[in-house]
Order: sequence, then C-alpha cells, then structure tokens
Amino acid sequence: MRASSAFSVVGDHPDFVVIDKPPGISFHKDDNDTGLVMQVSEQLGCELFPVHRLDKVTSGLLLLAKSSAAASLLSAAFAERRVDKFYLAISDRKPKKKQAIIIGDMVKARRGCWKLTKTRDNPAVSRIVSGALIAGKRLYCIRPATGKTHQIRVALKSIGAPICGDLAYGGTPADRAYLHAWQLHFNYLGEPYTFRADPTVGELFSGGALDTLLESWAQPNALSWPGKMKD
Repeated sequence: MRASSAFSVVGDHPDFVVIDKPPGISFHKDDNDTGLVMQVSEQLGCELFPVHRLDKVTSGLLLLAKSSAAASLLSAAFAERRVDKFYLAISDRKPKKKQAIIIGDMVKARRGCWKLTKTRDNPAVSRIVSGALIAGKRLYCIRPATGKTHQIRVALKSIGAPICGDLAYGGTPADRAYLHAWQLHFNYLGEPYTFRADPTVGELFSGGALDTLLESWAQPNALSWPGKMKD
C-alpha cells in the first residue's frame, strides 16, 4: 500500500506526545523518505525523543518524549515492563489456539526476519486472545510483555495465524499488514495515563463485527489473559 505521511495527535502532555502512526512509514529515515520522528518534530515544532518504536508496517500509538529526561523515565518504564501495550491483528488462517501465551527466544532468520525457538534464555512473551470477525477471518488482541523486534508477527505465525498482508511472515496478500498498536497504559510521575486509537486504515479494519469486538475488549486489562501475569 502507499504510505501516508498524515498522523494524528492522540495525547499532548508537557513532557510527551502520543501520536497515531499510519502504516507504511519508517520510524527512522528510510532511503529518501524522512523518518517519522523527524516528521512529527517538524510538524509540531519541537524536538522529540524516541521512547519505543513500531515496525514500518504497523500503525497505531507511538509515544515520543519532549526531553531527554522524560525519554529516560519513559524508556525505563518500557524496559521494566511497567507499560501495558495492546495490539490488534487480523489473520485469515485457522490458529492452533484461539488464545495462548507464547514464550520463546527469538533469533535472526533470512531476509531480515526472525523466528521463535524453544529456548527461554531471554524470551519474548506474548499473550493472545481472539474473536471471530467475518467469514474466514479472526481478530486478535495481543498483550506483549516484552518488546522484541517483530515479536507479535512471529508469535502469530508460530500458532499458524500469520497476519493478513504480512508477506515477510507468510501472510495472505492484502492492502496493508493488519497490525495496529491499539492501547497504551502507563504511569508517569505518579499519574496514570491511558491512550486508545482504533484502527482506521485498511479494508478489513472496518465493519460492525470489528466495532462489536473492540467494545467488548474496551478494558483489555480485565480480559482473561492466558498464563500468569508476572513473567
């Protein structure tokens, strides 16, 4: 799909900004394209510091700090697993499990991809619940406890449900890769913050069945997640 440079501001705090990133835009400078952080900095008129990152194919919530001090505090929250992250994905394959906790080390594979192994020396941890969307397609809500490169894409492939449009991991061709960073929950300087951005880009990210599932999952912390919550 053709990338759009448009982004929307979901939250604006004196110390940070939360944006809704479109799919198809690189986090850093990519060939002749301006990187996302630079684009947002230029349009908002302030210097911004990365806290975490999203893959080029992924849309949704991205947190950027307005100072190095804020970036340090927020990055520590991510590193120490004090940020709850919830993603949405769509697959048209029948999964081995409709809900699961997926744990394993990740190692580099071919052509910039990654694969999951059975070892657990420094594992990626992902929890997944799902619901029927439309005929032949299923919506997944993913709660990653860790933040490994391509973690969710690899996790879904490991249960036989590669993401629609994610050709690198065996997904069926589509108008985009259907992975979206949906909600962020964290505390900053003693105050709780919750941000949500529903997906809007992509033919499959629409319709009444999607809306119904999103509302039933509106408080994702309260869902019955598989496995113990302390990893």
